[in-house]
Amino acid sequence: MNCFSFGKTHRIEEIQAIYNHKREEIRLRLGEIRGIWRKGTEEEIFAELVFCILTPMSRAKFCWAAVESLIRKGVLFAGDITQIVRELNGVRFIYKKSEYIVEARKKFLIDAKVSIRSILGQINYGHEGREWLVRNVKGIGYKEASHFLRNIGFDQNLAILDRHILKNLKFLGVIEEIPGSLSRRGYFEVEERMMEFSEAIQIPLSHLDLVMWYKETGEISK
Repeated sequence: MNCFSFGKTHRIEEIQAIYNHKREEIRLRLGEIRGIWRKGTEEEIFAELVFCILTPMSRAKFCWAAVESLIRKGVLFAGDITQIVRELNGVRFIYKKSEYIVEARKKFLIDAKVSIRSILGQINYGHEGREWLVRNVKGIGYKEASHFLRNIGFDQNLAILDRHILKNLKFLGVIEEIPGSLSRRGYFEVEERMMEFSEAIQIPLSHLDLVMWYKETGEISK
């Protein structure tokens, strides 16, 4: 650790202590995630995509509660924009995000059924899948695409650079400043720095961001 240039020792030790304490819970959570891509239904996979469409500028627990409400009310796969808007309690930019959900639903319809696995299954590499999502699904940027692919177990070696992660990367000295926005190139540069840090402190990337989320929220969240 001393040969690694990022961060201060006591801050890195704090992250490692959290990881040692929560390692088993993180391992179990990621095991559940891997099962979604292998065994989950198309509806479950689409629900995870909708969750990630809702998350920008909104709290994860409100977004997942909204998804559960959409499913419970029978709106997620059949509702129009007005019906979807009614269920997005606590979510910001509800009208725009409702439009994105309807458009995403159309994007993945095959023979009148939602089918994401058949489309992404043709893409063998996680980074290519992320690029495809960013280019083809409105409301999905690099953070949201990384989050979605992680949440369904398609690829766990992608950085989810949300505000919690960026705050902790600065705290640890991995980046000098929190960027106001991230271009495609900027996202990849910070992601590479985070990967290098992950390797240096021997915490897998998919575990590291859950550690950082726990540090900020007290939860091992989606």
